[in-house]
Amino acid sequence: MKNGIVAILKGKFLVSGDAPKNWLFLIFASFLATVMIASSHSADRKVHRLAALNEEVKELRSEFVDMRSDVQRLKLESTIRLTVAEEGLLPSETPPKKIKVTSENP
Repeated sequence: MKNGIVAILKGKFLVSGDAPKNWLFLIFASFLATVMIASSHSADRKVHRLAALNEEVKELRSEFVDMRSDVQRLKLESTIRLTVAEEGLLPSETPPKKIKVTSENP
């Protein structure tokens, strides 16, 4: 048992008779580890990008709600009256008259 651990620590399995098989396995394991690390980094980047996009969506939604309330306030009749009064326009004193058109069908 002790000789086996010492042999592994000294790296004798890399220079013994069946070393090419061991080297191939180590290269394969290293490749898999590299792929796993790259995949993990890619997933982390995507998570950070998703969080940033969610924050941007929240900000844009808030801006949209603010702009919509401003537009609704600007569309009010009282606001329009004040705006056009500054230009010298006043509301009509007499109400509009409805015009009725009658057609004669023979």
